[in-house]
Amino acid sequence: MRARRLFAHLAGLISLTGLPYLLYGLLYVVRDPEGSPAEKDHDVEPSVSVVLPTYNEERIVESKLAGICEWDYPPEKMEVVVVDSSDDATPEIVREFFAERDAPELRLIEETERRGLAVALNEAYAAASNEVVVKTDCDSKVAEDALREAVANLADPEIEAVTGRNAEVLGGSEVERGYRDVQARIQTLESHVDSTFIFHGPFSAFERDSIVAIDEDSIADDTELALKIRKNGGRVVFDPAIRYKEASHSEFRKRRTQKDRRAMGLLRLLWRQRDMLGRYGGYGTVVLPFNWWFMGVSPTLVMAGVGLASLGAVAVGGPLGLAVPVALGAFVWLGARDSLGSLQPAYALFDTQVSLFRAAVKLLRGEGDGTWDVDAELREAFEAR
Repeated sequence: MRARRLFAHLAGLISLTGLPYLLYGLLYVVRDPEGSPAEKDHDVEPSVSVVLPTYNEERIVESKLAGICEWDYPPEKMEVVVVDSSDDATPEIVREFFAERDAPELRLIEETERRGLAVALNEAYAAASNEVVVKTDCDSKVAEDALREAVANLADPEIEAVTGRNAEVLGGSEVERGYRDVQARIQTLESHVDSTFIFHGPFSAFERDSIVAIDEDSIADDTELALKIRKNGGRVVFDPAIRYKEASHSEFRKRRTQKDRRAMGLLRLLWRQRDMLGRYGGYGTVVLPFNWWFMGVSPTLVMAGVGLASLGAVAVGGPLGLAVPVALGAFVWLGARDSLGSLQPAYALFDTQVSLFRAAVKLLRGEGDGTWDVDAELREAFEAR
């Protein structure tokens, strides 16, 4: 009887966990979303401020600046706002790079102390003087046409912010690539329903007049800004035509740390903005509830399901039942090493649920701040490409 109850609970957990994903899948089929929902105008050329936060980026900042100057956009209509808190040669390299260039114009903000990314971004956004503000990360490579695609989206009067997709994961992580492919489909659907939730640091663009300050302790700065813009009435969308490449760890333990931090920021943001549920059109009635489920509820159910499956198998099969936890362990071991073949996307989703569960535990312990550390391995992945 105990085994039956365990399996009944397991079946209930599986049904409860999977139902929202099934409904989202059906919505995807019904809506058949493709590309950005914006009415694009590729002929517009507003002035643009490119915000680049830096901290000890002396190995890669020149390459990043060169990439920005290669974007398919009139340099005389651009300025680059670098906000720097380094204790290495980064600011000197930035100044030297722009010394013999008339355009884009440089605005270099040198912080006397390191106060966190959110504080630095608020200062940079306030200093940006042009119509459109693009935020990009130093350890990413952005497609030459990304800015044109972004301003084409923002030409739609309903759209006030836009982000893009990770077209290639630098560093060779199949787990991260698999998750990003699934995420791109979800964000495309969300943008057609109303607005998307997650915005991406490697490239996000905002109407200058729509920008508001973000919390100084934020660890989900790009997404928080987009959420607040939606809260103020503007739409914020995902366009897969905007492409970038971002470095991600290939080694399991380091990737877990990176994903846990991102998950902590998103969970904390959802909690702080919980008053948006049920409001703001499809954003509050469809998009946010799904993200609450995926990030806040589903990870606990998945962990409970794994535990019940293992306990139930042992209760019914005795020693033979150990095959279930062993199989689960093999799934995790092989998936962490990008060795599951066609099952790798399934592991990518499972891996994300684990990170979200761990992030929730860390937040309950009071962990998480707004500073970030330079990662040598990610810098090497960026330099290699």
